[in-house]
Amino acid sequence: MRMRALATTVLTAAGLLAAGQTTASATTTHYYVSLGDSLSQGHQPGHDTNEGYADDLYATLKAKDPSLRLVKLGCTGETTTTMVMGGICTYPQGSQLGAAKAFLAAHRRQVRFLTLDIGANDVDGCLTGGAISPNCILTGLGTITANLTRITATLRVSGSPKTTYLAMNYYDPFLAVWLKGASSHSLAAESVILSDTINTVEQRIYGAAGFKVADVAKTFATNDFGHPADLPGAGSVPQNVYRICTWTWMCLKGDIHANAAGYQQIATTFAALIPR
Repeated sequence: MRMRALATTVLTAAGLLAAGQTTASATTTHYYVSLGDSLSQGHQPGHDTNEGYADDLYATLKAKDPSLRLVKLGCTGETTTTMVMGGICTYPQGSQLGAAKAFLAAHRRQVRFLTLDIGANDVDGCLTGGAISPNCILTGLGTITANLTRITATLRVSGSPKTTYLAMNYYDPFLAVWLKGASSHSLAAESVILSDTINTVEQRIYGAAGFKVADVAKTFATNDFGHPADLPGAGSVPQNVYRICTWTWMCLKGDIHANAAGYQQIATTFAALIPR
């Protein structure tokens, strides 16, 4: 009888211990870390918001994991150079990359998701005065290649292999030039070539570092000059122009950033990469 009672006590204690461990595990805080430029901050004309793709994606992820918390470290106006070296936004560690590295190291087992978009500001100035500067593009691509390789490697080394690393390619806001008339249609086509080139370079770097890439360019139909749609005030336009005008502020305000609908589209594109 004593042996049976002792066995019962041990089993009961073990059960309570297991239950306590389960409860502790269930209440552990987990994180989704958002990095990058103004898109990661949900920027809209004149101000950052809490209605960006990171916020939308977080809402989707949190519905499945209530313990999840969003950490937004992105910086409006950030280039790949300033992400590494600092100079625009203020971080205790000196740069966004430094801040990300420190957070990942301190919460290595708790970061479940990380998203990144960076590089657009390295080349946005290459289309000015109705023309694209080849030298500007080449310089920008060289800078992106060097810095983005360093950024992705640092994030992977600092984080956990169990973290889901996600990045995105870019839509082409300069398609809006199509609305200026037939003489600008060729410039719109050239802007797509520029966008494709940047996306190809970045996707290669992301892939080499083990990041999954959300194909935002495809979601925005960047290469689709067919499938015309009726745009209020402009008439029939190609599908890519229609989506830029519908999902960004470019056609209304000359602002390259996505609107609320566009950010939701980006978030949905990210979410499709995350296993159910």
